[in-house]
Amino acid sequence: MSNAAARPRLAQAVEAELTLLERFQDLLRREQELLIAGDTDALMALTTRKSELHRQLQRQHDALSMLLGQLGHTPSSEAVHTLCADLPDTLARWNRVLEVGADVRALNEINGKLIVERMQNNQAALSVLLAAADQPALYDAEGTARPTGRGRHLGSA
Repeated sequence: MSNAAARPRLAQAVEAELTLLERFQDLLRREQELLIAGDTDALMALTTRKSELHRQLQRQHDALSMLLGQLGHTPSSEAVHTLCADLPDTLARWNRVLEVGADVRALNEINGKLIVERMQNNQAALSVLLAAADQPALYDAEGTARPTGRGRHLGSA
């Protein structure tokens, strides 16, 4: 396939990748808001959309890589720059793909840290609850102190 014949397909592929990346970026921002708010129900719903959008983005990226390969280029940012050197709109869109991609990586990293932090907090709370459940009550329902029952039982040796 000649470079001239591939130009419209290349422009289309770059545009499609940018559109999907921007949607993914918005989704990661929403995920971050939900992680901070601790809204697990909404996070569960978002996870399904995130997985599907990630698959779409991967398919689009693979299609762009295949197109670059058909044009005799190793799939890379440099290859797109070379092929789009005289297509300023497509080149601008590609540069935007790179910017949004960097932001997506940063957002994903932050969200990963928020998830780890949330999991550590949940684990700490669970440990406290499990430890408390293992301890005898020190007060009865009326708030009166009662013995813990630790020590020897009467009649035991």
